[in-house]
Order: sequence, then structure tokens, then C-alpha cells
Amino acid sequence: MSNNPKAVVLLSGGLDSATTLALAEEQGYTCYALSLDYGQRHNAELAAAQRIAAAADVAEHKVVPLSLDAIGGSALTDTTIAIPEQPTAGIPVTYVPARNTVFLSLALGWAEVLGARDLFIGVNAVDYSGYPDCRPEYIAAFEKLARLATRAGVEGGEFHIHAPLIGLGKADIIREGTRLGVDYAQTVSCYAADADGRACGVCDACRLRAQGFAEAGITDPTRYYPSLAG
Repeated sequence: MSNNPKAVVLLSGGLDSATTLALAEEQGYTCYALSLDYGQRHNAELAAAQRIAAAADVAEHKVVPLSLDAIGGSALTDTTIAIPEQPTAGIPVTYVPARNTVFLSLALGWAEVLGARDLFIGVNAVDYSGYPDCRPEYIAAFEKLARLATRAGVEGGEFHIHAPLIGLGKADIIREGTRLGVDYAQTVSCYAADADGRACGVCDACRLRAQGFAEAGITDPTRYYPSLAG
């Protein structure tokens, strides 16, 4: 058995989380990948997460059901709310209320069970969509909570929340992932991806992804809806 430290890595199946997993592995962690089936419209990302976890040879990959669509409030979980095709001012309707807090809480629970003290999340504060739970101060606050709210923390264990992409632009993230051999063709970033993982090409996630590949000077392997292909 490996003596490397264990880490729980949140793995959505998108570009950022795939890069984060690769970075955690490069840092020598034995990685346990956690994906959440939270009622997202673009659930093709879960199949992508399975592919990425298998290629990375993680110690374990869990897909945990979680019905955030039961409370709604986001275009990603409520089909009656349209996914914007243009950038919008303020916090967009694709923000999922409390999503990263819920995700990190589950990752924290699994880490405590595993005896892991490190959690990785692929949030980004540069090329992000204005989500409040993607900011450095949020990550710092959750790390403090992790040390206060767990048996491991009370008994002297120190949890660390790693957000290695938080200060990088999308192009820099793509360059890092390419250096590490991430196969971005296996990832799904689109908020409106179809069942086969093909992208709409117009949502905020698609726009940032395409812009990132262009700025990085790296061929974009994204597959688009048939009407957009060619």
C-alpha cells in the first residue's frame, strides 16, 4: 500500500476538475475522487468524470446522489430557467445555491473517514462566472470551518483545502493540464451538454473554455452539437 498522503478530489468531469486531479497526483497524493449527481441538467459530465478517474487510476471514485434539483433556484438544476447564451451582469442564474459548500462538506466527511487531511477543488477566481463560492476568502473560511466542525480537527488534525487553479486564467489552466497529459477531449464543461456530452457552444462555460484554448494556442477538442459542427 502507498505511503503517500491521501486526498479527496472533487471531480465534476469538467476541464478544471480534471486539471486539479492531475495536479494533486503530481504533488504525490493518493487521490480519492468524489463526483456528485446533484440533479444537474448536464449530467453527461458524470460519464466524463468516470472516464477521467479511470484514466488517472485513482484509489477510488465515488459518485454520490444528491438532489439539489429538489430546491431548484438555478438554471443548472431547474429546466424552467433558461441557460443564458450571453454573459450577464452580477451573479448569473447558473449559480447553484450553496453547491460548493455542500460538495466540500461531503468531501470533508469522506476525508475524515479515510484519514485524509487534504481536499482539492477546482474553483477559479479569474475566469469564473461571478460565483461567490469560487473566491479565495470562501476557501479560507471553509478550511477554518473544517478544523472546527470535525472530530479530526478537534483532536488536533489540520485539514487543508487546496484550490490550485484559483489564481489562474483559463489559458494557463489548459497549459498546465496539457503539460500533465490531461486529455481534455474526455471532459465536459458545457452547461447544456447533450446526453453524448456534446457542447452547445454558446453558454458561459463554453465561451470561457473556447477562449482559453484559443489564448493557450492549443487545439480545442470540444465536440459540439451536430448543428454547430463543421
